[in-house]
Amino acid sequence: MSGADRTGPPPVSALVERLDKFRRGDMHDLCDVTEAAIRNGGGFGWVDVPPRDTMERYWRGVLTVPGRTLFVGRLDGVICGSVQLIRPPPNNEAQSFAAGLTTAFVAPYARGHGLARGLVEAVERLAVEEGFTVLNLDVRESQTAAIQLYRAMGFVQWGTNPHYARVQDRVIAGLYFTKILRQPDASGGEHQT
Repeated sequence: MSGADRTGPPPVSALVERLDKFRRGDMHDLCDVTEAAIRNGGGFGWVDVPPRDTMERYWRGVLTVPGRTLFVGRLDGVICGSVQLIRPPPNNEAQSFAAGLTTAFVAPYARGHGLARGLVEAVERLAVEEGFTVLNLDVRESQTAAIQLYRAMGFVQWGTNPHYARVQDRVIAGLYFTKILRQPDASGGEHQT
């Protein structure tokens, strides 16, 4: 049988991009994927699915809050995941070198296309472009696939909070990770790791 005779699903187009404004359908997609993530146990703080208008307000707020950048992962144009880069506030000069990665998730039905890695890489690239030398994140211990990915991408666990989250009357630990994005070089400048 030749390649032309084969049938099967068409190839999937996977894309990670910075989202600065909502296009038609984006809010609907973000709320759908958020709901799927919450139901799957990775709702970045939410345990129960909130009303749709609450999720819409949250996502609109993300785009308006200074110091946050939203990246989304799309499969065939539909948003299936997200992550945010959070910069330290201007008054926190002592930690001005470190950015944060938060609200990283990919819908269960969209996994296996490289979106999670692509989302983390997008945050890392922007953090480096903006001069940050460290990227920090925290995650529930129950998010084993995410933890495996972070470790594979060079994040190092530096701590555990045994009382990080409460989900359905069960206390879940949280793990704290850090990654050095740039190291000082011999001339006193910095170089990317």
